Amino acid sequence: MELRDDEILLVLAEELHFGRTAERLHITPSRVSQCVKAQERRVGAALFERTSRKVVLTPIGRQLVDDLGAVQRQLRESLQRAEQAARGTVGVLRIGMIAANVDDLRPYFDAFAAERPGVEVQIRTIGFADPFAGLRSGELDVVMVWLPVREPDLTAGPVIHIEPVVLALSSAHPLARRETLSLEDLGDLVTIGGAEPAYWREAMVPSHTPGGRPIAVGPTASDFLEMLPILSTGEAVSPVHLQATRYFARPDVAYIPIHDAAPARWALVWRTSAETDAILALAKIVEQLGPLEQ
Repeated sequence: MELRDDEILLVLAEELHFGRTAERLHITPSRVSQCVKAQERRVGAALFERTSRKVVLTPIGRQLVDDLGAVQRQLRESLQRAEQAARGTVGVLRIGMIAANVDDLRPYFDAFAAERPGVEVQIRTIGFADPFAGLRSGELDVVMVWLPVREPDLTAGPVIHIEPVVLALSSAHPLARRETLSLEDLGDLVTIGGAEPAYWREAMVPSHTPGGRPIAVGPTASDFLEMLPILSTGEAVSPVHLQATRYFARPDVAYIPIHDAAPARWALVWRTSAETDAILALAKIVEQLGPLEQ
């Protein structure tokens, strides 16, 4: 099977639509169809079930796509190792962050660089719609997310940052004139949704006030940048972390302390089965330095 055929099957497995797959790969729908038919003849079984309304993977198709995905990841890793060797590095530690405060965490990264000079640290932004996807796909080694994390395949490591929670809302909102707010105030407001899994979102945006009133959920966002226009227009509000007051300061968005909200605790999290010496070295440094507290 040619690498291009691999790519076509993998993209079709994501899109489940011949037209969108062709558009994404800049080829014709007939080329996608030819590839699928050729591989189905080679395998001797259907890989996709196709009707006028939908395209779905067969069990054999799912098995093949999973295997091809693993091969592609190995290929990417091989190329990455070759690039590292050309640069004189011996490894890469890929860290996914929802938070924007890379500069605040510089002491941890500097200490890691001093201990592991041959390992390059790469920081990538992740959203809160599926914060663990990068770990599970193998694209990231570690993520920094708020606790709790109750995923059976993941390890929640040391806490790296502790910070208060504030309410982000339109600067024109009447509550923006208050000095502090309570979680009970959220019962009168519409909050932004989108963070998953539900228990993880609940740690930041509770489903009920302390008095038992439900907290309404309105529009969704997958990251902070998507939240900003929703906040600024007054369509919804959201509890956020204190760092937003510095990294996302805007005249149309106000940040008011929530006096009874528990401080957020950010931790290192990694896939247990993919634990490496570099991950453990960073975790040890965080334990030694202790969490950043604000």
